[in-house]
Amino acid sequence: MAVRSLRIGLIPGDGIGREVIPAGRKILEALPPSLGLNFSFVDLDAGFECFKRTGAALPQKTIDTLKQECDGALFGAVSSPTTKVAGYSSPIVAMRKSLSLYANVRPCKTVLSPAFPSPTKSPIDLVIVRENTEDLYVKEEKTYADPSDPTGKHQIAEAIKRISSKASWRIADIAGQIALRRARMRQAGGKGEARQGMVTITHKSNVLSQSDGLFRATAREALSQPRFNSLKIEEQIVDSMVYKLFLQPEYYDVIVAPNLYGDLLSDGSAALVGSLGLVPSANVGEGIIIGEPCHGSAPDIEGKGIANPIATIRSVGVMLEFMDLPEAAEVIYKAVDANLAEGRLVTPDLGGTATTEQVTDDVIKRL
Repeated sequence: MAVRSLRIGLIPGDGIGREVIPAGRKILEALPPSLGLNFSFVDLDAGFECFKRTGAALPQKTIDTLKQECDGALFGAVSSPTTKVAGYSSPIVAMRKSLSLYANVRPCKTVLSPAFPSPTKSPIDLVIVRENTEDLYVKEEKTYADPSDPTGKHQIAEAIKRISSKASWRIADIAGQIALRRARMRQAGGKGEARQGMVTITHKSNVLSQSDGLFRATAREALSQPRFNSLKIEEQIVDSMVYKLFLQPEYYDVIVAPNLYGDLLSDGSAALVGSLGLVPSANVGEGIIIGEPCHGSAPDIEGKGIANPIATIRSVGVMLEFMDLPEAAEVIYKAVDANLAEGRLVTPDLGGTATTEQVTDDVIKRL
């Protein structure tokens, strides 16, 4: 059997990122030899601590190494300051731009467990696909004096919201691909065979007729391609989407949205499955995939050894899935689901007492 060698960048970042990214590495190293995968690793730097130490939140060396050496990467967390710090900006936003990581893919799934109740009545299994490169996150802002105020005391702040047909088409297209793959996996697994793949386009074109209007029209066009004929295509105004997502989350399959709405919906959906510590994501580009747990740097538990590693471990699975290694991803997903279903070893955010290391070791035993 031929062995496939893959090089993975490890970017712990700040806070508990330095505790959960090593767990992700352990999972990759523990995958069954029968999968035919061999991993090597390179440690890379980024984050607020890196900025305070070096003056750069995202060193050029990190970008160059990711571009030139890595097949994939794992990114931990960032401790962004709540007030403006001269010269500092989010390294993950910069990384997405530098590497053209155009899609943030965030699965949200509940696992029924006797140890902790599900926040919702019915199981959830959905994916939010967030456009990653534009919208208000282009970060083009300015503040100026209100010209109607003769005192000069009042100010006006403006931010550019940029939506392009190219980015909108690309994100809708990958959302359609994900919906098709999920439908095939349900059929292959004998679970919910009758459920049709579905993509829900989220926007606010009733108010923002040009920017969100362009996103809506382009996404509709992209998803009208013949290869997506088997999918059901719906759309929701974003405020209605929030209401319905919380009211009936089990209804949804794949939700595609511009950057800001996708950001908000992603964190909201995490609440529906019990904890940000469970929710993975992947930043998907044409040259590299970066797995990223959805939680923050959690300074309140930093160094205590109790951070939930499940979001990182699931992010390893999502990374592998987009690296066209679905068998390896499925091995990880099943091991995580088995850990959660038993509920014996879970971290304090889920009501347990287990440590990061204990949960990681338990998942490894189940691989």
